[in-house]
Amino acid sequence: HAQTAARMGADFISMDGFDCGGHPGEEDVGNWVLSAQAAQELKVPFVASGGAATGSQLVAALAMGAEGLNMGTRFMATVEAPIHPKIKEALVKAKVTDTLHLLRSLGNTERVFKNEMSLKAKAIETEKPGDINAIYPYIKGENYRKSFQETGDAYSSVWSCGQSIGLINDIPTCQQLLDRICGEAEDIIKSRLQSKL
Repeated sequence: HAQTAARMGADFISMDGFDCGGHPGEEDVGNWVLSAQAAQELKVPFVASGGAATGSQLVAALAMGAEGLNMGTRFMATVEAPIHPKIKEALVKAKVTDTLHLLRSLGNTERVFKNEMSLKAKAIETEKPGDINAIYPYIKGENYRKSFQETGDAYSSVWSCGQSIGLINDIPTCQQLLDRICGEAEDIIKSRLQSKL
């Protein structure tokens, strides 16, 4: 997809690894391999997307040829994110293993928060592969909207998030988050990496 986007004139590419929230594609390739491949093959700049939330990951992405990171899930847990505070709290409490994949049988895999609703949808999809109507009542966007905008109930709907949920420990402002990530990255580059030369 990235090569096609570049041929069609894209100036910049977000390379979504298998650890991302939402739709990671059907090839199951994580960022460690995907970013290295992108650096070898793409003629346009790219950012590593999926599973990222720390300064050390920024350094790794830069070392592999990326221009930076795309951190959708991490920015959900910021003061400015326009979602219910209880969803943000659920992100802070989560572990890296608190996601699962749905819609695989439909060729549209989605990484979502692991909760009662997503587990029910997964069980139904296993029983009735390829039948969107069977799981639709659990995955429909209206449920997601209510959780994020009204109730804050992280467990009554199916919603996208990446494996970086397990790396989220607080709800800072966007500025605080960026300052921390960039500061950590700078410290690693100046001290830890410099000492390896």
